[in-house]
This record gives sequence, structure tokens and C-alpha cells, in this order.
Amino acid sequence: MFSDMGVPTKETPFEVAEASDVVITMLPSSSHVLDVYNGPNGLLQGGNSVRPQLLIDSSTIDPQTSRNISAAVSNCILKEKKDSWENPVMLDAPVSGGVLAAEAGTLTFMVGGSEDAYQAAKPLFLSMGKNTIYCGGAGNGAAAKICNNLAMAVSMLGVSEALTLGQSLGISASTLTKILNSSSAHCWSSGSYNPVPGVMEGVPASRNYGGGFASKLMAKDLNLALASAKEVGVDCPLTSQAQDIYAQLCENGHDSKDFSCVFRHYYGGKDEV
Repeated sequence: MFSDMGVPTKETPFEVAEASDVVITMLPSSSHVLDVYNGPNGLLQGGNSVRPQLLIDSSTIDPQTSRNISAAVSNCILKEKKDSWENPVMLDAPVSGGVLAAEAGTLTFMVGGSEDAYQAAKPLFLSMGKNTIYCGGAGNGAAAKICNNLAMAVSMLGVSEALTLGQSLGISASTLTKILNSSSAHCWSSGSYNPVPGVMEGVPASRNYGGGFASKLMAKDLNLALASAKEVGVDCPLTSQAQDIYAQLCENGHDSKDFSCVFRHYYGGKDEV
């Protein structure tokens, strides 16, 4: 696809690295990131010497994998020293905003790693998004993202549950949405990404939950949150419940539908006529 658009392409990640000063990756899971960095023909398969001075991973993965890859990158040396850089640096920089924000260039980047590298990379982030937030050391961007998606999942469930109950009590979804959006319950799930078909244009609910953020990816991110919570001994009962619901959605064949489909396919909510 990119070749047809006139963009130079390469056969392998290693060949991309050999031709690049900066490499940005955005992949579905930790295993994909590990394969692209450390696998056969991966970004780091040139031995201890690499060309890119900056490697940015915008995947949503577990913080420990980000920290491990960052350590591997920092143990390499640059083939050509650039400015004051003697070693390559990695930043973990997952995003929030979904497909709509990516298309509009309004993503938010949550960035972990060296603060100097973050400052150097900031113009790159702002060419793709409107917000960039430094979160601290390596892996902290990944940690921020799974916490964000945890809250997003629980919020979507809460809004879907309220809207379904409202319908059952005789309140239209559009009316209840107006109330939510002008009261203390206002949130992104009600005001910008409403899950009820017929209430809001331009969101996945308006196109049979096509596009957007797949339920299987939400289930994956909730698994990451639960695993991280277990590692640090934090009890997260709402995360556990949300993970069960999204796992059930996926098992019932809705894994590729946007995660807001929970309104229809779990709660049984009705379209707005």
C-alpha cells in the first residue's frame, strides 16, 4: 500500500533500521514487538551496532517488555555518532485517541524513557498528535497507557449499562445522553464516543461498530492491566469484571467489532430510532 503511494519500503525491519535515523513501531502485542526488535531480521539484528539513534515504540504492551527492549537498545552503539548521541535510545510512546484521532492528527502520546530523548522527539510526536506527556523512565509510557485503557473500558461499561437501563425505564438514549453530557456523569464514552447507534455521527456505533478499537484489543489491554496489577499486588476488581465481559464478547464472535459494541452485544441495548 505504501509502495503504491510512492513511499520507500523495505523487506525486513533490519533493512528499515539500516536506512533510518529514527524508527517508529506500532504493533498489536508484546510478542510482535519482541519479534520486530529481536527476531530474525529484526531491528537489532545488526549485532551491537545500529544506525538509528532513536527507536520509538507506540505499541500498547506490558511495561516490563518495554523496559527490557529499552535496556537492549541502550546496550548497543551507534554506527555513526550523531551530535552528542553515543548510544541509541528507545522511548515507549503509546497513544490515546483511537483511529479517529490518528486520522485527525490529534493523538495524545504518553512517553517513557530518557527525558533528553523525549525532548528531542517531541516535534515528531506533535507532527502526529496534539498532546505529548512525559511519564518518566522506561516503561512508564506503557504503564500509563494500560491504566488509561483500564479506565476507558470501565467507563464504556458504565455508560452502556446506564443507557440500557434508561431505555428499559422509558428514557430515550439521546435524552439520557444529553443529561449525562451536561452533568457529573459526563465522560468521553458518552460525549465523544457514544455507544448507541443513532445518537452520534462519525463514531463506530454509527456504522455497525465497524472500525475503531477492536474488542479483542481491549480484552488484551485489560489482560495486561490485570497482569501488571498482580505483579505489584494491587487488587483491581472492576478491571477483572471488565476483562470477563470483553472476553465473553470475543468468544461470542464480536472480537473485531469496536469495543463500544458492548452496549448492543452484552447489555442488549437498542438502537435509537
